[in-house]
Amino acid sequence: MKTSIKYIIASLVLSLYLFNCSSSGGGDDAPEPKPPAGTDPPGAAALVFPNENSECTEGSNLTSTQSTIVFNWNDANNTDTYQLVVKNLETQAVTNYTSTVSEKSVTILRGTPYSWYVVSKNSGSKTAQSATWKFYNAGEAVSSYAPFPADLISPIYDKTFSASTTSVTLEWTGEDVDDDIKEYKVLFGTASTPTNEQGITASSTLDVNVSSGNSYYWRVISVDDQNNTSESQIFKFNIE
Repeated sequence: MKTSIKYIIASLVLSLYLFNCSSSGGGDDAPEPKPPAGTDPPGAAALVFPNENSECTEGSNLTSTQSTIVFNWNDANNTDTYQLVVKNLETQAVTNYTSTVSEKSVTILRGTPYSWYVVSKNSGSKTAQSATWKFYNAGEAVSSYAPFPADLISPIYDKTFSASTTSVTLEWTGEDVDDDIKEYKVLFGTASTPTNEQGITASSTLDVNVSSGNSYYWRVISVDDQNNTSESQIFKFNIE
C-alpha cells in the first residue's frame, strides 16, 4: 500500500514538472512581433535638379514669362509620398506639390529666383526634410543675374532681448549665380518697413546699437558687381 502511494505521489510530481517545462520552455526562441509596415521613419531625399545656386536653362518654355521644370530627387527610404515645396524668392509665395515618385513637373515664372526642398512621408506620423536649394529660372538672355535675396539668420524673427542689451549683431547669408556679390546694405530702425541705411559691408554681419523698450526691424539689400540688387525679407526683434 505504501509503495502504491509513493508511486502515485512521484507520478504527480513528475507530471507537474513536465507541465511547467512545457509551459515556460520555447518562449525565448519565439520571434518578436514585427512593427506594422510603414511606421519606420522615412529618410530624407537627396536633391538632384535644378542644381543648387545655378541658372536653370533646361525647362520647356511655354510663354515669354513661364516655363515648365521637372524637379528631380533621389528615392528616400521608407517613403510612400513626397511633398515638393517651391518658393518664389521675389514674392515669398510658397506652393506645395505632391508626388508618389521622385520627380514632379511644375510650371514656374521665367527670370525669377526660387528655392525648393522635398518632404518625405509615409503612413507614420514622422516626416523627413531634404536640404533647401536655390536656383534662378532663366528668362530672356541676360549678361548678369541679380543675387538671391539674402537669408536672415540672427536674431531669429521676433526674438526678445533683456533690457540691459545695448548692441545686437545682425547676421545673414548671401548667394549669387554669378558669384559676384560686392556688398550688402543693411536697412534698420523702429519703423516696420525700415528705410534707414545702417551700414554697407562686404561681410555678412553688422553690429547695431539698441535701447530698452523698442522693437527693431531690419532687412538686407544684396548688391553685385553689375549693381544688380535684391532685397531680403524683413525681420524683427525686441528689447525689453
